[in-house]
Amino acid sequence: MRDGEALRRIGVSAELFDDHSPLQLGASGQYQGVPFTLVGRLQYRYEAGTWNEWHALFDAGADATPRVAWLSEDNGAYVLAFDQPLPSDAPALTELNPGERRLLAGQPWSVASVQRASLLAAQGELPRPPKLEGEFTVADLRSERGEVGTLDDADAGQLQWSIGRSVALSELKLRGLREDSEKTLSSKGFSCPSCGFAITLSLSTTQSVSCPQCKAVVDVSKGPGADLAFYAQNNSGPGNLQPQIPLGRIGKLELGAEGLLDWQVVGYQERCDLPAPGDDDEQTFWREYLLYHRTAGFAFLVDAEDGWSWVRPLTGAPVVQGSTARLEATSFKQRYRYQAKVTWVLGEFYWRVQREERAEVTDYDGPGGAMLSRERTANEVVWSLGKALPADAVAKAFGLSGPQAAALRSDASPLSSLTSSKGIGGLSQGVIILVVVIVVILLTTRCSSSDDCAQQRATFGEASAEYQQCRQNQRSHGGVFVGGGGGSFGGYSSGGGGHK
Repeated sequence: MRDGEALRRIGVSAELFDDHSPLQLGASGQYQGVPFTLVGRLQYRYEAGTWNEWHALFDAGADATPRVAWLSEDNGAYVLAFDQPLPSDAPALTELNPGERRLLAGQPWSVASVQRASLLAAQGELPRPPKLEGEFTVADLRSERGEVGTLDDADAGQLQWSIGRSVALSELKLRGLREDSEKTLSSKGFSCPSCGFAITLSLSTTQSVSCPQCKAVVDVSKGPGADLAFYAQNNSGPGNLQPQIPLGRIGKLELGAEGLLDWQVVGYQERCDLPAPGDDDEQTFWREYLLYHRTAGFAFLVDAEDGWSWVRPLTGAPVVQGSTARLEATSFKQRYRYQAKVTWVLGEFYWRVQREERAEVTDYDGPGGAMLSRERTANEVVWSLGKALPADAVAKAFGLSGPQAAALRSDASPLSSLTSSKGIGGLSQGVIILVVVIVVILLTTRCSSSDDCAQQRATFGEASAEYQQCRQNQRSHGGVFVGGGGGSFGGYSSGGGGHK
């Protein structure tokens, strides 16, 4: 700490954990036409992982004081925030609960999360001395205006208030980024604590990773050098399939305002809903792929019975009135509300995957195939926004063809081509109907014969994951069919959560 013309030692900072972020000290950019430089960094830990906050110092000209801002990570994206005077009506942190609405300085906010955190390490130049010991409480609040408000007592117990907005690194016109940030963590290898298999992390922000050999889920949130906790997976549902899009595959997709980008598959999970007691609805399953891009962060690609979709976390919080959620000028109608849990995971995740991880999920439908979702866990509420995506676009993006591409179309019936108004080769509508009836009779006959998976084959197609899983279950149980079909709607997870 600078004291006059001398430097005074105020404590010892731990070593910073390296991560996949392209940011580094000395990187410079612009925001609203004003240049800034990243001059400092704080790295924090909370129960589910870690996050960074970068101290951005803006150019102020000859006659003004330099303006300070914080560029921080937010669910795989970034938020640029500025310190603000503490509102006179600011509540105590102990009074806040995730999911509730609060008024601060006359403005409505939704409480997104309340967490206990600690400062791991500090680097570079900071506007005030970092608190290097002990824990503090931090609350994230979000507004319908797309703002993120942060209330914390990290500064010696004194409440601090800041307001920020979501930013894309591309719009900040950053220069001097790290060139080696994408996949250079091969030194972070360790042995699986369950079977001893050698595991190598691709992203060091990974909090959980599955063993490629025994499929155990290993918690690496405390670093590969720490004592590693793990649990064995035993998927009893109709899932437990290898991903239809291989882990590590890169596909070019347009998943937001950044346009077409190369997204890499780094994680895969299967989820199911939990019917309420007395509910006669059949339990449904769906699949989610975690995608990563160097500057755009993370996104989720979802495979469900209703088709494919993509979603990304929102910065703000929509306004909910009854069964309607309003995001800016767009209204979404509630479709589903249910409990969900994780049943199977593969690959790496930037949150800690936990056994029987559950969330309360509400899905909303919007215009033009848009979808909105609210997911609540014990400590956090996350909103996400996405859109439906054709299976053909997914296959093309990831270079899948033949049976691999056909398997993606789990929502397409093998009889769909027979229903064309033009018929097949000019056949009349009556002939087509007769053919359909004969096919149905044959399929019904097959259902009562040795192929107990004919129902899945007729509904989803021979190349579908549902049919192949049924056949696998049939073989593993001496020809007796157990388990059912696949998922329903589509959705995402960010440290828990997905959509029916």
